[in-house]
Amino acid sequence: MSRVALITGVAGGIGRATAQLFSSAGWQVIGVDRTPAADYDGVTHYMQVDVSVETDVCQAAQRLAKQIERLDTLINNAAIQICKPIMQMSVAEWDMTMAVNVRAAFLWTKAVHPWLCAQRGSIVNVSSVHAVATSAQMAAYAASKGALLALTRALAIELAPDGIRVNAVLPGAVNTPMLHAGLTRGHLVGADLADKLAALAQRTVIGRVAEPDEIARAILFLADNQQSSFMTGQALIVDGGATTRLSTE
Repeated sequence: MSRVALITGVAGGIGRATAQLFSSAGWQVIGVDRTPAADYDGVTHYMQVDVSVETDVCQAAQRLAKQIERLDTLINNAAIQICKPIMQMSVAEWDMTMAVNVRAAFLWTKAVHPWLCAQRGSIVNVSSVHAVATSAQMAAYAASKGALLALTRALAIELAPDGIRVNAVLPGAVNTPMLHAGLTRGHLVGADLADKLAALAQRTVIGRVAEPDEIARAILFLADNQQSSFMTGQALIVDGGATTRLSTE
């Protein structure tokens, strides 16, 4: 029987690439997002869910119980990013960021825990390099991703007796719509998107930004109980070396 992965935020750049990669590796993919249903490549079954609302997540899990017999991994990938100075951010914007980026992972972990126990499965939380090094106008996003990393470590300890491994991927700059939207913060020189991307690329050691499938491969590695069987509670940074270079260099 094929292994089954549940991926939240499947409509986004990393989510789509992850669904495609898992599918090509022989997994069935349950895709979850708040956008209306669409034909997402690699997704076996799609559910439109607000991942931050407890009742919505519980109802989705109940529907899922009628459609699948197993679940091997949970990929908590759903996220939003609001780029603005902290003094201009509203309480509603702050709370929304925390709800989608952190509360959702908590809710989904609780909802699918019995299935993961049965398969001695895994959880991969998609955090960010902003959890360990950040920049201006990113306070809510950085705080939420730091919280998700802390949650990863706590879950790894609590779920170890159930045979469930919990790890996090921390992507750096990835060529996605979310990154493109964040380039308007004014921290990069350039007349257009291409110029700003090129400027950002030069801030990595490798000299380019990542493509979504490169993050997807890291997620698959951590999800697979054969490839990363002795890893739990870990933060896998995939950032082209960006966080290895001193900002004062």
